[in-house]
Amino acid sequence: MLRLLPILVVTLAASPALAAATAWQDIALGVRARLISADSITAGTTRAGLELDLPAGTHTYWRVPGETGIPAEFDFAGSTGLTVPVIDWPYPEIDHSGGYLDYIYTGSLVIPLRFGASGSDALLAASVTLGICSDICVPAQASFTLPISYARPDTGQAIRLDQAEARTPIAWDQPTPAFGAVTATADGISLAAPDPSIDPQSLIADIGDPAILFQTPQKSPDGTLWTLKLLGGAGGKGLEGRTIQLTFMTPAGPYAVTRQIGASAS
Repeated sequence: MLRLLPILVVTLAASPALAAATAWQDIALGVRARLISADSITAGTTRAGLELDLPAGTHTYWRVPGETGIPAEFDFAGSTGLTVPVIDWPYPEIDHSGGYLDYIYTGSLVIPLRFGASGSDALLAASVTLGICSDICVPAQASFTLPISYARPDTGQAIRLDQAEARTPIAWDQPTPAFGAVTATADGISLAAPDPSIDPQSLIADIGDPAILFQTPQKSPDGTLWTLKLLGGAGGKGLEGRTIQLTFMTPAGPYAVTRQIGASAS
C-alpha cells in the first residue's frame, strides 16, 4: 500500500493566461498542470479542461479513486459568466498494484470541463486538489485563472478537448440493453444478460459512495450472469433501491449506464 503523507500540500498561484491556456504550474515533483479553453460557445455551453503532465511512475485518480486513492476536489466559485459546471472524467486505468484496487490516470491527460455560458466574455477560476502518487501520495493543490473570450476561438485546444472527450464514457446507445436486471445479492450485486461486447475486466460499479467498491465481475459458466462482490467482505444488505452507475469498455469505446438495484429474489 502506498504511504500517504496528508500534511504535505503543494500550492502555487497561476501565472497570467497565455491565449487559451494558463501557464503550466508545477504541482508536485515532476508533475505539471494548467487550464485550457476552446474559447468558443455552442448552444449555451463552453468547453475547457484541466491538463496534467504526469511523469513515468506517477499517477492521479479518477472521480472514484479506489481503495488507496485521494479523491479529487474542484472549486469554481470564483468564476464569472459561467454556470452549471460538469466534469467529464475520461475512462481510467484499473490498477491492482500491491493487492489494492484503484482507478488511476498516467501520462498526459486532459479532464474536460463544460460550463453554461451566456455568450459574453467570462472568467474561469478554478481551485483543484488532486492526489498525486509515486513512491508516496500527496494531495497537491493549485489555483488557476483563465479569461475566456469568444471572439477568437482556439481551434487547437478545441481539437485536444475533442480527443479527451473521446475517452469519456457516453450513455449506452446500442439497440439492445447493456444489461438485464441489476439485483442485490447477499454479498454484492448480480448483472443479468450482459451485452457480449462489454469487457468484464473493464467494468466499474459505482453507487456514489467512494467507500463502497466492488470486485471484478465473476461470470457464470454460460456468461449470462455476472456477479460482483463488495470489497472488504461486506454484505450486500442495503443496496436494494440504490442507484448504480456501470462504466465499461467495448470495442466502440467507453460507455456508462445508470440503473436501480433491484431486490434479491430470495
